[in-house]
Amino acid sequence: MSKGFFITLEGIEGCGKTTQARLLADYVKKMGRSVVLTREPGGTIIGKRIREILLDSESKGMDSRAELLLYFADRAQHVAEVIEPALADGAVVICDRFTDATTAYQGFGRGLELELITELNEAATRGLMPDLTLLLDLPVTEGLKRARKRNGDNDQGHEGRFEEEPDEFHEKVRQGYLTIACCDADRFKVIDASGTVEDVQAKIRDKVRFPGI
Repeated sequence: MSKGFFITLEGIEGCGKTTQARLLADYVKKMGRSVVLTREPGGTIIGKRIREILLDSESKGMDSRAELLLYFADRAQHVAEVIEPALADGAVVICDRFTDATTAYQGFGRGLELELITELNEAATRGLMPDLTLLLDLPVTEGLKRARKRNGDNDQGHEGRFEEEPDEFHEKVRQGYLTIACCDADRFKVIDASGTVEDVQAKIRDKVRFPGI
């Protein structure tokens, strides 16, 4: 059996993670590997319920620590139910957001203690970390423009709580991601996400190297 491999995609709102994750999954399947494509929050039945609370615009009064703990509840279930079993079966797991999103959004964005987030991440994941993280980097103004258009076109306004945050918050998140990537350069590959979908996917495929591909 091939060894499982864990890839995460990260980035600010509107950077194209979801589209690029799907295209990457299709590419890996064509290479003959078993693939599990998932996301956070919402990668399980329980997680979908948590996602509704976290992303709903009507939850804008949520306390930052309540928000943080909901993300970890989602992650603990996700790791136990989806990610660990898939990796044990030798699959390539491609996840739209994981632990780094919490550090960037709730740590750098909200200003919560990074040490606390690290400890809770360790508990929720039981120490599981991605083998490769692709950070899709994009200027905040462009990302939010894309995200708000997407929400309008796809009638996803009910999931727009983070898009309603001020640009200053999203800039903190972006700089947080870049800081995290700089501190863990062996795991991270930073991708310029400002090009076309096809251009960005080509850059991603160039960075994906693991046994069997």
